[in-house]
Amino acid sequence: MNIGDKVRFLFETGGGIVKGFQGKDIVLVEDENGFSIPMLIRECVVIDTNEYNFEKKTVAPKKEEPKKPTRSAVASLRNDDEEEDFEPQVTYRPAERREGEKLNVALAFVPVDIKQISTTIFEAYIVNDSNYYISYLYASPSASGMKLRSQGIIEPNTKLFIEEFGREQLNELERVNLQLFAFKQEKNYMKKPTVDVELRIDTVKFYKLHTFNTDSPFFEEPALVYDIVRDDRPVRQVFVEADELKEALLKKTREDNRPARTPQPARKQKADNTIEVDLHIHELLDNTNGMNNSDMLNYQLDVFRKTMDEYRNKKNQRLIFIHGKGEGVLRNALLKELKSKYGSCVSQDASFREYGFGALLVIIK
Repeated sequence: MNIGDKVRFLFETGGGIVKGFQGKDIVLVEDENGFSIPMLIRECVVIDTNEYNFEKKTVAPKKEEPKKPTRSAVASLRNDDEEEDFEPQVTYRPAERREGEKLNVALAFVPVDIKQISTTIFEAYIVNDSNYYISYLYASPSASGMKLRSQGIIEPNTKLFIEEFGREQLNELERVNLQLFAFKQEKNYMKKPTVDVELRIDTVKFYKLHTFNTDSPFFEEPALVYDIVRDDRPVRQVFVEADELKEALLKKTREDNRPARTPQPARKQKADNTIEVDLHIHELLDNTNGMNNSDMLNYQLDVFRKTMDEYRNKKNQRLIFIHGKGEGVLRNALLKELKSKYGSCVSQDASFREYGFGALLVIIK
C-alpha cells in the first residue's frame, strides 16, 4: 500500500485515497469530502494503484532536522499526565519494481482543458518509469544555440511537471533535446549509459483532439506521450525532409516505368570458335539495386548453367568463363558446378597471358 493508492474499507462503507501513515498499522485515508480518516491497514483493500498520479518534487539536498521530543520528555516538561496526540513523521519513497530495473523514460504533453483544444494551454511532463533517480536537462534549439527549458532530478517511478506553454510557443518545440543521467541513492546500482536524444515534435498534433491518448498509464487525463528511452535503449527518430522524400518517390517512379530488359550474357565467339562468356556482374546486368552478394552469385551461376546446357552436346566445344580474380568465390562455385553436374567435361585455367588467373577454360566431352 502506497501513498496515492485508492482503497476501500472492508468492514465499513466508504474509502478514498491514501494520504499518509501513522506507525506501522494505521493508514490515513482521505474521503471524497477531503476528511482524513485513520483506519487499520488490515481493514483496507487497495482497489487502484495509481503511483504516477500524485504530485512529486525534485530531490533537494538533505537538511538535518531537529529531533522531535519524545512523548515522555514532553510530559515531563509540562508536568502533565494528559496524553498528547503526536503524528509520527513519515518519509515516503516510491517502492522499487522488478521491471523498473530497466530504464524507461517518456516526454508527455497534457492539455489543461481538452474541451477547448483550440485555445487551451499545455503542460509538459517527464515520466520516469524506472527504479532510478534521473538527472535531466530539457532544451530546445534557438537562433544562437540551445535554450534551457528545464533541469533537475526526477524521483523513481513518478512523473515531473517541467513547463507550461501556449500555442504561440509551439514553434519552439518542433525539436527538443533531452539529456539524462540515471543513478540510485544510498544503494548500489547497475550503471546506465547517459542519454542524449533529439526529438522531433509534430506540432500539428496539438490541434487534433484524437491524438491525445486516454489509455496512458501515467495520466488520468488525455496525453500525447513520446518515448525517450525504452528498455534501456534511447529511441532514435529517423528525420526525412519533405524534399528528400519527394525526390525518392520520383526516382522510384522513373525506375518502375523503365521498360523491362532481359540481360544477355556478355558473350563473343573467337576466331577458333571458342565461346567467351564474361561473368562479371556489371557485364551481365545494368542495375544491381536491391541485390545482395548471394543474389548476384546465383545470377552468375545461372548464366554459366544456361551456357553449359546450350553447348553440352557439341563435343570438343571450348568455352571460356571470365570470373575475375577477386577472392575466388565465383571460381570455386564454377568448379563445384562442373564437378557435380558436368563431370564429363574437362576444365583448366585459361591462357595466363590473355586472362591471368581470371578465367576458366571448359572443353565439352
